[in-house]
Amino acid sequence: MKLSCLKFKPIVFIVIFVLTTNVSFSKESDVQLLKPDWSFNGFFGKFDRASLQRGYQVYKEVCASCHSMSLLSYRNLAEKGGPEFTVEEVKAIASQFEVTDGPNNDGEMFQRSRKPSDRFASPYPNENASRSANGGAYPPDMSVLVKARPGGSDYIYSVLMGYEEKTPENIKLEEGVYYNKYMTGNKIRMASPLSEGVIEYTDGTKANQEQMAKDVVSFLTWAAEPHLEARKELGFKSVIYLLILTILVYLIKKKIWLRIEPKV
Repeated sequence: MKLSCLKFKPIVFIVIFVLTTNVSFSKESDVQLLKPDWSFNGFFGKFDRASLQRGYQVYKEVCASCHSMSLLSYRNLAEKGGPEFTVEEVKAIASQFEVTDGPNNDGEMFQRSRKPSDRFASPYPNENASRSANGGAYPPDMSVLVKARPGGSDYIYSVLMGYEEKTPENIKLEEGVYYNKYMTGNKIRMASPLSEGVIEYTDGTKANQEQMAKDVVSFLTWAAEPHLEARKELGFKSVIYLLILTILVYLIKKKIWLRIEPKV
């Protein structure tokens, strides 16, 4: 029995180490990912509303020229737990884009301004058009990009910050390919999308590369997990409920056993 326990202990320690160690690495690389102080991390973490709104601005003015977010509707931007734009702001945002609708009474399709209930506008009509415009590469949809990549938010942030002009001697880059310290394989077809001055934040925040990367990744994290705050709140309430229930069960058990006289 003692021998089996000794064999089991290392496994327990390994499991505890894996569950408690908060270190992320880039897949197929020994490079440790950058780890910003995300406001949404931790049991009580929440999204920064201002950061989410700035993140949407970065997506709209930079990322949306190549990447779609087909699973999101404009009305999601007003939902609790997200950027929480006002209804009027969402209507104004949606109306900036057009969509083909119809048929009308004459049986013809027509163009109209998008409504809050419409999906986010896509930069290309289909995948072939997307590949043709990007040298054969297909820019992934960003709706759940954070959940689809190992390392999640840290990985996307690291890739955005990981462009370097100097390429290691052991890496050969093809035409139209860029070196990225954190990208899987260290090669990426997308040029560095963020640089100081590429956009001007409407709230006056300085739009440097680090700030834009952090804001847009926060926005993408919310897009992938729009109910994150509600889930954490439910989890906290469940823990409190179970704690109270455990105490009540213990007190009831203690009271019942007090009525039973011990045998002499």
